[in-house]
Amino acid sequence: MKIYSAAQIYEAINRTIEKNQITSNDLLEFAGTQLFNWFHKRMHGAQVPIHIYCGIGNNGGLGLVLGRQLLHHGYNVHLYVVNFSAKRTKGFLVNYDRIKEFKVWPKLLSSGEEFPEMQQEDIIVDAIFGIGLNRKTSDWVKELIKYINASKAYTVSLDVPSGLYPDHGPEDKEAVIASNYTLTSQAPKLSFFLPETGIYMQQWEAIDIGLDQEYLQTTDTEVQLIDTFEVLPLYIPREKYAHKGTYGHSLIIGGSYGKIGAVTLASSACLRVGAGLVTAFIPECGYNILQTSLPEAMVICDENEKHVTDIQFDIEPKTIGIGVGMGTDAATAKALEVFLQKSKDSLVIDADALNLLSANKKLLKSVPKHSVLTPHPKELERLIGTWTDDFDKLEKAKSFSKKYDIILIIKGAHTVTIYDGSVYINNTGNPGMATAGSGDVLTGMLTGLLSQGYDSLQAALFGVYLHGKAGDIALSGLGYQALTASDIVDHIGDAYLDLFREPEAPSAEAEDA
Repeated sequence: MKIYSAAQIYEAINRTIEKNQITSNDLLEFAGTQLFNWFHKRMHGAQVPIHIYCGIGNNGGLGLVLGRQLLHHGYNVHLYVVNFSAKRTKGFLVNYDRIKEFKVWPKLLSSGEEFPEMQQEDIIVDAIFGIGLNRKTSDWVKELIKYINASKAYTVSLDVPSGLYPDHGPEDKEAVIASNYTLTSQAPKLSFFLPETGIYMQQWEAIDIGLDQEYLQTTDTEVQLIDTFEVLPLYIPREKYAHKGTYGHSLIIGGSYGKIGAVTLASSACLRVGAGLVTAFIPECGYNILQTSLPEAMVICDENEKHVTDIQFDIEPKTIGIGVGMGTDAATAKALEVFLQKSKDSLVIDADALNLLSANKKLLKSVPKHSVLTPHPKELERLIGTWTDDFDKLEKAKSFSKKYDIILIIKGAHTVTIYDGSVYINNTGNPGMATAGSGDVLTGMLTGLLSQGYDSLQAALFGVYLHGKAGDIALSGLGYQALTASDIVDHIGDAYLDLFREPEAPSAEAEDA
């Protein structure tokens, strides 16, 4: 799914109006009807009070269209106009006049007035600001937003939660609607998926408002949302006459005294994702652990008991993943430097290998092109420096990726993959995966996919998706708190199977709910 910028959405609107020879209000009417259908399907005429707060732009006009249609079908609607400016759009004015056909005059809210009384059991529709917001919210509107948030009523935002921008962070974090459900026009916005801005909504749904499909399909976007339909074409099926050599030999380098578990998890995930052979390169202290806990893997030991100090091996791996549990001992740092200087093929680099690169940034020039780096936020900060907000973080990450020609995976909720100026946002995973070893599992999976012949970007997108999906499937029988990294490994096979599972049709009970 493409994630369009605000400018692209406006261009799509203009193209739609021009191509279909309609007015902007015709498009508002259609969009408002689509929103009404969404509400009506779920409420079935229930008389819960619905408070619609309309701004004075086209988003407010959309709220008025929705309000008019709800009134026409007998709903208990209360309409308010948030009168924050003397300027009004045509889309607002036309629909403000039309609402009066029902002998309803929306209450004008201005500075200094008392806010409407609402109950926690009511429903609020937030149509104050849309994606066109271009200035800081005035003080009294900020107080209204805080009042709405404090009401605890179920809040549905139209397009975006008011006060939230699609392409950059809010100036005032208190002046943003905390939306329970956001009905966004045509496609989600980038701000829905970033840690600092995604917190303002619990759920979202894209509503088709009739924008020109030709424009939407032919317009390239910098950002894409990755889910099942996007990764399914990447899948490489198994050949009938294949053997273990067909799917590559992976080498996992890492571990140190007390952290051999990281290599065990990565090696196990590497096997489970489909690598033909897996060897772990570890310090001697981990030999018995690996051979006992993971009999399918082979082991090569460093001459040192507790740390990796000299990366020497007599195998020819297809792909190497390095860094999990490795530690940052001085001898390990030197071993990494020597190893990188000799490496030619792309690597998967994680954990302490990233920290060692951050401590000696000259080594970044030795990282092979198209390598996959998998930092969590703090590791990313050490690599690229601090950022002002999540949008600035993405810009700096894109510059870093281009400078070194590497794939950068920023781990977290909605893990982000960056390469060649493009941003890919993953749509699988859950908070239960915020647990020790989850990143080690991802490193193993990425290494195993590269071994099987996926290119670096394909492996990154597919691996991140499978990782999150395995976590989602594991969650169903455990809950957030009980999920462990080993559970993710155990459900990698289920994640593969899920790719080809037919979606279940919703039951009547589910529709009513």
